[in-house]
Amino acid sequence: MLHQIATLVARRLLMAVPALMLLSLVVFVVLRLLPVDPLAMLLPASATAADAQALRRQLGFDKPLPEQFLIWLWNALRGNLGISINFRQPVSTLMLAALPATVELTLVALGIALAISVPCGMLAFVLHRRRGEVLVDLLVALLQSIPAFLWALLLILAFGVLWPVLPFAGRVGQDVALPSITGLALVDLLLTGRLAAWLDALAHLTLPAVSLALGFAPLVIRVLRTGLIDAAEEPYVGVARLRGLSESRILWRHMLKNASLPTITMIGVQFGFMFGSALLVEMIFGLPGLGNLMVQAVKGTDLPLIQGIALVFCVLMLSITVIVDILYALLDPRLRTP
Repeated sequence: MLHQIATLVARRLLMAVPALMLLSLVVFVVLRLLPVDPLAMLLPASATAADAQALRRQLGFDKPLPEQFLIWLWNALRGNLGISINFRQPVSTLMLAALPATVELTLVALGIALAISVPCGMLAFVLHRRRGEVLVDLLVALLQSIPAFLWALLLILAFGVLWPVLPFAGRVGQDVALPSITGLALVDLLLTGRLAAWLDALAHLTLPAVSLALGFAPLVIRVLRTGLIDAAEEPYVGVARLRGLSESRILWRHMLKNASLPTITMIGVQFGFMFGSALLVEMIFGLPGLGNLMVQAVKGTDLPLIQGIALVFCVLMLSITVIVDILYALLDPRLRTP
C-alpha cells in the first residue's frame, strides 16, 4: 500500500509542476499588463527620463516580457523571488516572516471548524426526517449566509467591546516577545515553556480563528450530512443491521468513513479559499500575515512582492490538492489500483 501511495503522490506532484508553471505565467503576464507604473513612486519629483530609464534597466523592466518571465522563473526556482520595490528587501524574506501567522491562523481555524461541523453534521443526519430537521436547516442556512469578515466584526463587538474578555489586535500582547523558531507563535511559545505567553497568544488567536471557522463550518455540515444520508441507503448498512450491530456502531465505524470522502474533497477545496478569507480577517484583527502584506503590496504596486505572494498561494493550493488525494487514497482502496 505504501508503494501505491508513493506512486500516487509522485504522479500528482508531476502533474502539479506544469499547473504551477502555467499559473505563474498567467500571474506574471496579467501584472505586467496592468496600466500602472510600479517605478513611479521610487523616483523623486525631480527625476529625469534618463533616471527613469536607468532604474528600469537596473530592475530588468526594460527587457521583453518573455525574457523577463524566464529570468524571474529561473531566479524563483533558486529561491530568489526578487527585491520588493517598496520595502527594498528580498521578497522571500518578507514572505517567510509573514507566512507563519497566516498558516497558524488557518490551521487553528480548520481545527475549530472540524470540531464544530463533524458533530453538527452527524446530528443533522440523526434528525433527518424528524421534527428538529427544519430548525437545523434554518440554523445552518443562517450561519452559511454570514461571511467570515462579518463574523469577525460581530465577535469583536460581542467579546471585545460589549463583553471585553478577549483581545482583538495583534498576535500577542505588547509585553510578550515572540521567540523565532518555527514562526508559529503557539508552537514556539510551547517549545520554550512560556505558558503565560502561550495563553496570551491563544487568546489573541481565538477571535480571528473562530471567525474563519464559523464561515467554513456550515459547508462541511451540509456536505457531511448529505454524504451520511446517501451512505444510509447503501446495501452494507442493511447487512450490518441484520448482523445485529448497533446504530451508533454502524454510523461511526462504517457510514462515516464512506461519507467522509466527498467531505474531504470539499474541505480541501474550501481550505484553499480560507486563505483568501484570511486576508480580510487579518486586516480586521491586525495580524501580520500574508493578507496584510498583500494589501501593502497592492497599495504600492509592488509587482515583485505581489508575484511572490501569488506564487505562494498557488503552491499552497496545489499542496492541499496533493494532501487531499493522499487522504482519498487512504480511505478509498479503489484509488490505489494502478
